[in-house]
Amino acid sequence: MTGAYGVIETNLADAGHKAGLSDETIEELTRIFAWDIDFASNLNPGDQFTVLYKNSPDASNAKAGRIYAAEFVSGGKFLTAIRFEDADGNVNYYTPEGNSLHKAFLSTPVDYARVSSHFDTHRRHPVLNRIRAHKGVDYAARTGTPVKAAGDGEITFKGRKGGYGQVLILKHGDRYETLYAHLSGFKRNLNDGDHVMQGEVIGYVGQTGLATGPHLHYEFRIDGVHQNPESLEFKRPLRLDSQHMAEFKDQTKPLLAKLYQTKSRNLLAKNQ
Repeated sequence: MTGAYGVIETNLADAGHKAGLSDETIEELTRIFAWDIDFASNLNPGDQFTVLYKNSPDASNAKAGRIYAAEFVSGGKFLTAIRFEDADGNVNYYTPEGNSLHKAFLSTPVDYARVSSHFDTHRRHPVLNRIRAHKGVDYAARTGTPVKAAGDGEITFKGRKGGYGQVLILKHGDRYETLYAHLSGFKRNLNDGDHVMQGEVIGYVGQTGLATGPHLHYEFRIDGVHQNPESLEFKRPLRLDSQHMAEFKDQTKPLLAKLYQTKSRNLLAKNQ
């Protein structure tokens, strides 16, 4: 098992590579903390991460670099994740207290993107050149960048819709709805009425409709009312029950100790 420590200078990818992490391990790190960290806008120079992982002997294996424990310090906030597999083979990531990191919606549906336009009811439209409410968040990214479903849901619309260009709309239960616009294309074999899982790729960043450059326009609605996706918070849905807690503590205690040893060793070397 290997330990790695990194400090953000420009972006997570560069810091991860400098720390010796593979692209697969960096992507896994973003998936683990996707519910708590908006990697498109919330990372700052000086943020740091510590990772405990094991590389697969097969370099072509998509699961190479499986993470067993990780800590992310962002904006003074400490987040810790530990991998736990129960007796039935179910795997999830939890805080040291046994709270699942899994939430109802991802913080952002695009990895490694930057926010190019925030939610603003008085924004001047870049194409129409007049005040027009911007009821979502724009994530600037290269054409073809994968777009993920923010939560489990049902496709209620897939196609072209005016200034949105190519757009896909998901319904999440009775109250929630997300919209993904300006797409260059959709994932194959997706149709209206299909169900998708959180984190599943549903389309690709593009520049269709009224767009001055390639980006994803992302909207979030509750009971039909637009909300600012960057300010939404959802409670954690799962905590380990007492039946699994003892097993969890036994399995994760040595991982947590090794994670903190890795961090302490790297901080000591950095300060010397």
